[in-house]
Amino acid sequence: MASTNGIIVRDPNILGGTPVFSGTRVPFQTLLDYLEGGQTLDEFLEDFPTVKREAAISALEHAKELVVSEL
Repeated sequence: MASTNGIIVRDPNILGGTPVFSGTRVPFQTLLDYLEGGQTLDEFLEDFPTVKREAAISALEHAKELVVSEL
């Protein structure tokens, strides 16, 4: 199982290796899709209660750091 930050993991046995929130089957991309579509973090968390607020925020911060480091 590969993990870049402990919050998001990739496991070939879970959704074919799609990056998901650790301990869930919720893809990280789903959170990005919600936000891109104009929905709020609270709406995402309400729809996916297995994802903790701290995990979602941490994953977004980590993704932001990756993007900034690419610039």
